[in-house]
Amino acid sequence: MSKIELLNASCADQTVDAVVNAANSGLWAGGGICGVIFQKAGLKELTKACSAYKTPLNDGDAVITPAFNMTNAKHIIHAVGPDFSYTPTAFKELFDAYYNSLCVLKENGLYSISFPLISSGIFGGDLPDSAGESTKQCCRTYNKFIADYPEYDIEVKLCAFTPREMASAQNVFNKFIK
Repeated sequence: MSKIELLNASCADQTVDAVVNAANSGLWAGGGICGVIFQKAGLKELTKACSAYKTPLNDGDAVITPAFNMTNAKHIIHAVGPDFSYTPTAFKELFDAYYNSLCVLKENGLYSISFPLISSGIFGGDLPDSAGESTKQCCRTYNKFIADYPEYDIEVKLCAFTPREMASAQNVFNKFIK
């Protein structure tokens, strides 16, 4: 039975098959959750694994690497969310970043995943509620994925890091997930 839950926590700390990195198109170490994940996994090892991919990736793309030194996950799925500062209407690309992450999860025979609120930090641009928008796209993605693959049970942990993000995410989450 598939399930999704919203947590006020870091996705990098969840015990899952795959932690999602809110990646940039070049798959290099960045700030925010991306920097945390690179630090936890091992900067040198993860940078080398990411350099095996042809970059830049497109908004919405997702690729997988080992989790290296992370003891709570086996893999890292790098999902490229759109930067709403440059593409203010890239809601489809945000949906795709979540959906393609779930497809990569399934393609690799994995079942549990923790997401940050993709494109809600520095990539949130001028969105009035980037945490709420990211939550909405994650919930839409989850609902579509379980409809598309009803036989493939997944466990999704959507992580809102700050109390403010959590409050915004909770309002949206309750509307999409019953």
